[in-house]
Amino acid sequence: MSAESRTTTNHEEIRKWAESRGGHPARVRGTGSKPEEDPGLLRIDFPGYSGKDSLEEISWDEFFDKFEENKLALLYQDKTAKGEDSRFNKLVSRDKH
Repeated sequence: MSAESRTTTNHEEIRKWAESRGGHPARVRGTGSKPEEDPGLLRIDFPGYSGKDSLEEISWDEFFDKFEENKLALLYQDKTAKGEDSRFNKLVSRDKH
């Protein structure tokens, strides 16, 4: 089975993909000038994985505001090579895709 990756800028597609895997929007702690104005580096956090101490949950509105401001896209994988739900994702510049 193929483990294809896709790229999207569709907010609803991103939200559904993340939430179907237990993920939520987050920022990297210690980044951004003022967390209430600039969340800094964005991530999608999946509780129980490596982000416990370095990530802080934010709202989808905050996430997508910064996502659009920085002209980002989500590179993600729907299924692993074994056919299981994949959590692989990376925020990339729209200019490169």
